[in-house]
Amino acid sequence: MLYKWARLAWCFVLLAGILLNGLCPPALANTTIAGSASPDGGADTIPLASIALLLPLRSSPLGAAADAVRGGFLSAYERDNNGLAVTVIEAADTPGEMLAAYLAASKKYDILVGPLSRTGLTAIIQNGKVEKPTVALTQPDFSAGREMTLPKQLLPIGLSIEAEARQVASWVGADYAPGTVFVLSTNAAWQKRVANAFAQQIQGSGLRADLLTLNLEDGSFTAGALTQLQQRIQSENPRLLFAALSADQTKQVRSAIGQETPIFGISQLNPLILNDNNPEHQIPELNGVQLLDIPWQVQPDHPAVMIYPHQPLAADQRPNADLERLYALGIDAFRIAHEIAARNTVFQIDGVTGQLKVSFGVGTPSFERIEPGAVYRNGVVMPLVAP
Repeated sequence: MLYKWARLAWCFVLLAGILLNGLCPPALANTTIAGSASPDGGADTIPLASIALLLPLRSSPLGAAADAVRGGFLSAYERDNNGLAVTVIEAADTPGEMLAAYLAASKKYDILVGPLSRTGLTAIIQNGKVEKPTVALTQPDFSAGREMTLPKQLLPIGLSIEAEARQVASWVGADYAPGTVFVLSTNAAWQKRVANAFAQQIQGSGLRADLLTLNLEDGSFTAGALTQLQQRIQSENPRLLFAALSADQTKQVRSAIGQETPIFGISQLNPLILNDNNPEHQIPELNGVQLLDIPWQVQPDHPAVMIYPHQPLAADQRPNADLERLYALGIDAFRIAHEIAARNTVFQIDGVTGQLKVSFGVGTPSFERIEPGAVYRNGVVMPLVAP
């Protein structure tokens, strides 16, 4: 009789292990990596949780970005996998297929990380079935008057250039008011979003935003556009320029107007990667230009930046700053998912993408990322004291 009870107890142990680990179906899972809880059951042990990382790894437009996020996520997991099991799920980037993959994964995993595209996230939000903790790798699309109420189980943490623009506006509003800011952009959609975010945030600071759209021909500003800008600067003497532009476009502006008027911008002014000492990549024309970027890009002595490996590159592959930022996003996404798995509801992370403040699991979720200030010196971007 004792032997029968022992066999029965052992069966229950096996069944419990299977249920906790969450076997993933072959149709969804690309890779499953399991971590184990500490055998001594110490204070660092957390309940076993299964995490699904949904990425469009085979997508033509998003495949490289997805691979970078995956690399960062798994690098962080390898460093701190106590009690967690991660499954990487290939999910196409069309809204319908991403939604189907998300709904299927939400039935099997404790925490979901993804999607990476705005259209995929919009489809998930509009479906209304966000029933598991979900760490979205992008921001909701509220353009064109679209109104959406975010589910309580959803935490968007994507890198937002609009959020960077708002942070720059708060920075210069404190230091340069009163006066006028010339906000420069082209007709590119992302630049318009950045310019408008800055202009809206600057209201009430004592600074007035004057939005200027510069014309391009074959990727370069026309001589007339630059001459007109130079004349307006001389006659109106703005306190500063906010460049919702690329680094190359800002270099053209700087060469035309000189160095007297301060220029500020966001991370798109920095196409370099951390510790890039190649003289051919340096941009001395931007010396003195100030911007925001994530610690992974500008703070080599940051504690978290120092402990994680950087994204490996093929011999013929040139470093890409945007992919480095997505790799860093993957690292912080895992760290946030780890905190959620540990049942922490209000926490801060000194992350590789910035100082992160998170409230999730009680009431309305909130997320804030503060990025450090930086400045061009000797053609490369160097950290500033935090603004």
